[in-house]
Amino acid sequence: MKRARNWVIGLALSATAAFAALQTVNAPTQTASPIDPVAAMTETPTLAYEGCAFTWAYYDAPELTAKLDEAVKKINSGASANATFFGEDCIYADGSKTFGAMQTDFTVRLPADDLTQHEAFGNWMKQVMQIVVEIPREEIQGGFGFVEFWFQKSETENIALRVPIPQYLNEAQDKNGAELFEYFYQR
Repeated sequence: MKRARNWVIGLALSATAAFAALQTVNAPTQTASPIDPVAAMTETPTLAYEGCAFTWAYYDAPELTAKLDEAVKKINSGASANATFFGEDCIYADGSKTFGAMQTDFTVRLPADDLTQHEAFGNWMKQVMQIVVEIPREEIQGGFGFVEFWFQKSETENIALRVPIPQYLNEAQDKNGAELFEYFYQR
């Protein structure tokens, strides 16, 4: 019985508070001007928040791609590389947008006849990682992201693995060969 009484009191207090709030909001003020119904239908409302909406975005980095691709081809002419900037587009109400880079990511592809050559793959990765970490800081937007390695025998037979650059620098910079490959390879 006590429970029901407390519930009824709580409900009555909530209803009273809601009624009082509505009366305060809807109360006329001395400075209020009459609303012109025609103007109210034709005026464009002003947005209370004129910021932007954020969406994830990737953008090609053509100059950095050309530089990395050239360096990778010096190690193996069949290889290829590209760089992208990852971050957020800030999209405004008018459709314009600005990009804020969070990190620079790289993808490197190497043709391979045999996908069991972990020693050779690790040595290749070591050479590429050395090129990447020596890129001048002003060419990197945001921070270092990752290098994604693709060892490709065919379109359907390949090994792909991702090396987070900060992790490489902190944990694996002294590794090479099969040890380096297997450190980042997840089966």
